[in-house]
Amino acid sequence: MSLANATRSESTKLLTTAMWWILGLILLVYVALTATGIGFVFSASAAGELPGGSSGGHIPTAGLPALLYSLASSIGYVFPLLIGTLMVTAEFRHQTLTPTFLATPRRGQVLTAKALVGIVIGVAYAIVALVAAVGPGAGFLAGFGQDAELGSSDTWAMFGRIVIAFVLWVLIGLGVGALVRNQVAAVVVVLAFTQFVEPIGRVAAAFVKNLDKVMQFLPGAASDALVGSSIYTTMGAQSGSASAQLDWWAGGLVLLAYAVVLLILGYATSWRRDVE
Repeated sequence: MSLANATRSESTKLLTTAMWWILGLILLVYVALTATGIGFVFSASAAGELPGGSSGGHIPTAGLPALLYSLASSIGYVFPLLIGTLMVTAEFRHQTLTPTFLATPRRGQVLTAKALVGIVIGVAYAIVALVAAVGPGAGFLAGFGQDAELGSSDTWAMFGRIVIAFVLWVLIGLGVGALVRNQVAAVVVVLAFTQFVEPIGRVAAAFVKNLDKVMQFLPGAASDALVGSSIYTTMGAQSGSASAQLDWWAGGLVLLAYAVVLLILGYATSWRRDVE
């Protein structure tokens, strides 16, 4: 079977299940609700119109649009990571890899086909997340008399980097899924690391000397660096506890390195083992 046929097969397997659109719908609602709440509070505060706030406002207007738009990745990145993980672990759980490998004995070709499909789904999820974040964010900025900066090339460059980040997160998920064959265990690992381990580590880095120099190489921190803005780094700077952060290109390379290493490890260990 050619790579084109394998890719067509992988896309069919994904699109004929409900998990991809259910996760996409949750991504849309989650980011939209968060962006609505934060967009209102931050835009109103920057304009000095937040109820109960001071007339001068607390949130600076500089960099505010980028902060609001970056919510697409800073809170939404777990969804492309999950779909990438599920694309692989579902095969082990439902034992569909056996007929797949019989049809395509070249296992590397199967994983490559999954990666190609993952790139497409990563772009689609990024567009969903951007719509969910930019819509409320730009709306509140305009409503409170702030510049939404949608005509800025820097803003659109950030949108492009968010798309790249989502694609890389899907590839990381594929690597995790190939490395951890058990679906429940893989999902637990993903959620535990992204929602507890790394956030706690990044908070601790603001108080432990030189720890931030290590934490900046974690995948979430690298993703924020690639995008160029994040509510976590921005609020840390506002509180006077800003930590070290990579340049955007370095963040991208670190995130790419995670994807490549995990995919290679997954292929070299679990993916090449016998399946039932």
